[in-house]
This record gives sequence, structure tokens and C-alpha cells, in this order.
Amino acid sequence: MKDLKFEQKRSLSRREAADQLTALAAALREGGDAELELGAGTLSLRIPDDLRSEMEVEIGEGEIELEIEFKWPTVSTRTEQSPTDAGTEKATPRRRTPKGAKSS
Repeated sequence: MKDLKFEQKRSLSRREAADQLTALAAALREGGDAELELGAGTLSLRIPDDLRSEMEVEIGEGEIELEIEFKWPTVSTRTEQSPTDAGTEKATPRRRTPKGAKSS
């Protein structure tokens, strides 16, 4: 069972379809918290820096179907350190002892 599902089916002009894709592209480019105006409502999403995509084209029965799908987890699964975090961990300098000298 899905936590949430939003589905909207309606006829659009080519310009309206382009406007929706432009708004989605801007939200993807900006990332973070995004709000998309979809018909009568607004969809708010948190978009991470990394996501998966799938594009599918089907031709048959007198129609062309184009599906563009983006997926990302609802919680961050990234375990590697970001460059800004890497410099904050264990900032104690190491001393080098010259060869033959005793360390104190």
C-alpha cells in the first residue's frame, strides 16, 4: 500500500503540457522543497539532489504514450560524507616524528 498517491488525468493543450513540464523542470533544478501548481491544487514535494529516472515510449492502438518517471526515497539513504562535513570530523593535527627521534 502506498503512503500517498496523487493522480490527475485531463486533456491539455500543447502549451499547457509545456507549462507543466517547465514548472516540474524548475522544481527539479532548484531541489529542496518544491510546490507544483496542478490544476485546482498545489502539490508540495521535497526533492533530493539524487534521484532515479525512467522514460518509456509505447506506440500502439493509434496512440503514442510517453511516460517520464522520477523516483527517490522518502528518507535520505546517502551514507557518504558531503565535502562540507568531511572537514569537521576529527580536526586534530598529527605530529610527525623524524626518523630516529623518540616520540614524547
